[in-house]
Amino acid sequence: MNRIIALVVAILIVAFAASSTILTVDPRYAAVLAGRAGTEPVLVGPGVHFKLPPPLQTATLVDMRLQSLDSADLQQYATDDKHNLLVGYAVKYRVTDPMKYFRETGGDPQGAADRLNAALKGALGDAIGKRALDDAIGGQRAIADDARNALQARAAGLGVDVVDVQLTRVDLPADQADAAYQRMIAALHAQAAQVRAEGGAQVETIKADAEQEQQAVLANAYKSAQTIKGEGDAKAATIAADAFGRDPEFYKFYASLQAYRNSFKRNDVIVVDPDSEFFRFMRSPTGDAAPASASRKH
Repeated sequence: MNRIIALVVAILIVAFAASSTILTVDPRYAAVLAGRAGTEPVLVGPGVHFKLPPPLQTATLVDMRLQSLDSADLQQYATDDKHNLLVGYAVKYRVTDPMKYFRETGGDPQGAADRLNAALKGALGDAIGKRALDDAIGGQRAIADDARNALQARAAGLGVDVVDVQLTRVDLPADQADAAYQRMIAALHAQAAQVRAEGGAQVETIKADAEQEQQAVLANAYKSAQTIKGEGDAKAATIAADAFGRDPEFYKFYASLQAYRNSFKRNDVIVVDPDSEFFRFMRSPTGDAAPASASRKH
């Protein structure tokens, strides 16, 4: 019986030792094989690997996936104009140098997260501390970018790449919120009034320019019209003079007709001597007939 028990125990020990020499690394991880003091650790990638059993050699898995670190509580930071802000944040990072990560943290994820968290708090404090309250509230993306750039340099020493930093919440303490919001509202009203005033001035300038341009266009149009009219009248006079110069009697006849038309158009009743020279072409088409009174004397 004792021999059987001893055999079973021996088999278990051998099986355990054999299994501890086989290391299977998931594709999402890398593994660092560390031996006794004085030996260099060895980095192995995904796959099946053989190693010495513990304590001759240990394997530490390093997660290579994208990881997140969120603030557990809101952190308080002071702005450049001495206002306090309550800020929540989140950072996304991944391990890019597993060997450096192992040397700096021993492969402890919590230890690495604590160091990143402490560095990020300092980076956020610096980014917020150089801004006034209004700029801090309105420039949250810029603050996050500044903090990421500052954190990136510190994280690189851990073998970590900081992918993104986000501010998940930015609030004022309750005792400062109302006064700060009222001041911001007043500033926005003043800015809106200034914009409206500038817009009104621009409207008046545009209207004045438009009216001036309108007057200039009308003046040019009137000048052009008068020029065209004058040229037309001159051409008509030239044509008429040429035509009437060829036949003076016809010109006299035409002039009399124009006079008749203008006179009769303005008056319904005309009191005038029928023997007047005015009616010479009404008495005769040639206009040379003797007046009626002269005929009666003969």
